[in-house]
Amino acid sequence: MGLPQNAVLSGQRMLGYQREIFPTRRKVRHPMLGGLFNALIYLMQVLQTVILVWFILSLLISFNVVNLHNQFVAAIWRGLNAILDPILNPIRRIMPNTGGIDFSPMVLIIGLMVIVKFMEPLVYRYG
Repeated sequence: MGLPQNAVLSGQRMLGYQREIFPTRRKVRHPMLGGLFNALIYLMQVLQTVILVWFILSLLISFNVVNLHNQFVAAIWRGLNAILDPILNPIRRIMPNTGGIDFSPMVLIIGLMVIVKFMEPLVYRYG
């Protein structure tokens, strides 16, 4: 039996339209750009981890599980604040005041995730 001739032709036409709408991308070899995008993605993921550590440490400090009188904890806290405050302060200035809750780390993490999602195809294309 088989398919009618019209069905076969319409399927071939659909494939042709699909190729026009979604053209296949060529992979351009440029190892320096691929490596650069890969390194930037890695740094953004490290920054996400630093934000998570800062958040957990702030919870431990606020619930008095660890104390800032401990020199080790105080040194880590000062170091994390020195890294993150220049990044978070512009976000804090833009965001409205929400009382005692600081949403700027969450906004930064979501922004970093969006940037990483846009950069991953560039790593594939230039890598």
